[in-house]
Amino acid sequence: MGSILSINNSKASSSRLCDISQIESCKRQRTSLSFWEDDSRLIPSLPDELSLQILAHLPRIYYLNAKLVSRSWKAAILSTELYRLRKELGTTEEYLYILTKVDGDKLVWNALDPVSRKWQRLPPMPNVGIDDGSKRGFPGLKVWNMVGSGIRIAEAIRGWLGRKDALDQIPFCGCAIGAVDGSLYVLGGFRRAVSVSSVWRYDPVLNTWSEVSPMSTGRAYCKTGVLNNKLYVVGGVSRGRGGLSPLQSAEVFDPCTGLWSEVPSMPFSKAQVLPTAFLADLLKPIATGMTSYRGKLYVPQSLYCWPFFVDVGGEVFDPETNSWVEMPMGMGEGWPARQAGTKLSVIVDGNLYALDPSSSLDSARIKFYDHRDDTWKVVEGDVPIPGLTDSESPYLLAGFLGKLHVITKDANQNILVLQADWRNQLTSQSASCVSLDESSREPSRSLAGSEANLWNVIGNRSAGSAELVSCQILDI
Repeated sequence: MGSILSINNSKASSSRLCDISQIESCKRQRTSLSFWEDDSRLIPSLPDELSLQILAHLPRIYYLNAKLVSRSWKAAILSTELYRLRKELGTTEEYLYILTKVDGDKLVWNALDPVSRKWQRLPPMPNVGIDDGSKRGFPGLKVWNMVGSGIRIAEAIRGWLGRKDALDQIPFCGCAIGAVDGSLYVLGGFRRAVSVSSVWRYDPVLNTWSEVSPMSTGRAYCKTGVLNNKLYVVGGVSRGRGGLSPLQSAEVFDPCTGLWSEVPSMPFSKAQVLPTAFLADLLKPIATGMTSYRGKLYVPQSLYCWPFFVDVGGEVFDPETNSWVEMPMGMGEGWPARQAGTKLSVIVDGNLYALDPSSSLDSARIKFYDHRDDTWKVVEGDVPIPGLTDSESPYLLAGFLGKLHVITKDANQNILVLQADWRNQLTSQSASCVSLDESSREPSRSLAGSEANLWNVIGNRSAGSAELVSCQILDI
């Protein structure tokens, strides 16, 4: 009996010791947590200046988890001071942001970190309902409904030829997409067939959308470009009594002040010299692209007549003289066009590149502009773009990490981000062709086929029936 009591007493004592140990452990844990929460320093025993530098060197992909460490860490990661420090230290990172359209009219943004090869889904664009729109002073549709694939511009512009009901039948169309000072911007478009001036901004630090100062003019299908850290908007169309009317006006947004200011209107000089009044009524001038090149804004233009676009060169805006001049003839005539007359381009290492989709049904060619002799020259090697003619928007262009990138979809409905390296730095500008580096330094998956040694996939994502709409680069 004594032995049994002894055993029971031993078990009870052991149980009490275990409970006491657990209580002490919990106390220590609470004490540790309260220490982290109450200590004003980011990292105990280190000055905050040094702690911020440590955070500034941390890749952005880890910030999502780092915000969970403590309230002070979260506040630091969401502060503007941290990102100013990243610029000073040269630790900013370039992310690729791709806009796609799914289920007919829903817009979805995804961001790719090209270093870690990881994707992130952005929060949905604001849902501006009919009731919300009326309260805010503009007729409402969902913001994503006013953004078209850019791409259905031909359907919208039928209004110029008497189809006044065209826009009433289109549930979305016409936004422009831009990026400046580390933020994305969605500008203008149509709501209920009325061109609007509203502007929405995505802040990647806060991961939120917000409405900012509207443009001075409601416009759709306008073109955007960045020069001197300011966002320029030119052209587009508005809806008038006789259908759609082209806009010659331009304006510029300063992200530092959050204000818009006027820019001299485009002359559309080629449209002013048409031989007859009939052609002037029939052919409508529009801006079909925009790029910042060599300190100026270059805007290719076309004359539109359903269902054709006739290239007429373009115009160049010089911010120093605050005036427009005609684009060099060779530049305007040789600028390759995508569907619906849209002219995409990208700047890499100060050089202007475009993609010519007319080579074959499943490939295209890269061209670069030689400003010395005002000609476009072909880069050696085709770009593999499956089903080039089957999509409204078969490809996008982007320049980041100092390299040219093409975004497209493969036969399995995957979004592919293709990267190319230049074999030389275009030192021989007089050559008719430029070669691509046959082996990428980046660890990546090569494409099958004859061009496998020229283009490499640095990112891929299942997209299903999603259509490519636009892409932008943010360096933060």
